[in-house]
Amino acid sequence: MDYLQSDYLDLCSYQTSKKADHVSGDSYFVKMTSEYSLFAIADGLGSGSAAHESSSTVTNLIQRNHSMDVQTLMNMSNRALLNKRGSSVAIVKYYPHSKEFVYSCVGNVRFYLLTPAGKLIYPLPVYGYLSGKHQTYHTQRFVYEVGSVFLMHSDGMQLKNVRSLLSRPHDIKIIGEQLVSTYSPSTKDDLTFLLGKITK
Repeated sequence: MDYLQSDYLDLCSYQTSKKADHVSGDSYFVKMTSEYSLFAIADGLGSGSAAHESSSTVTNLIQRNHSMDVQTLMNMSNRALLNKRGSSVAIVKYYPHSKEFVYSCVGNVRFYLLTPAGKLIYPLPVYGYLSGKHQTYHTQRFVYEVGSVFLMHSDGMQLKNVRSLLSRPHDIKIIGEQLVSTYSPSTKDDLTFLLGKITK
């Protein structure tokens, strides 16, 4: 598990592949600047190298264009996946100065944010996947509070009580280690998660 820290956000990231595969079909990208932080997870259809080709196409594109808005990045990702296997894609962009985040997802990548008051925000994704075909997006904007904790993960993790997990009075590194010890040994799918706390 890796740990990153900015002036306003702490982040843990983790990725593992199916036991039978050496290459994960998931890819993720993180960019943290003074103006914004961007988090993206792409879950390629299937597993192995073909799935990785699709998911890494998305994250490589986002890495080159991370200053673009979320809706534009989703459109660009969709076009880039034409004639490839396809991928679920979720992108979240935080703006610390306005205390807002923008979210868009097509597919089975999940995102949760728990405020200090205990309100759980779970924006619903659009079902399906990106493959270069015409796609409708549901890009949403939310206000967040300092002290909020968020989790973004691929479908290799099946959580039953997200509120209880994110409300634990622990450093996020401890929560992240608990997730790794619980899900990594038993996962039957590729697994990627990003766990963060907004500190300022």
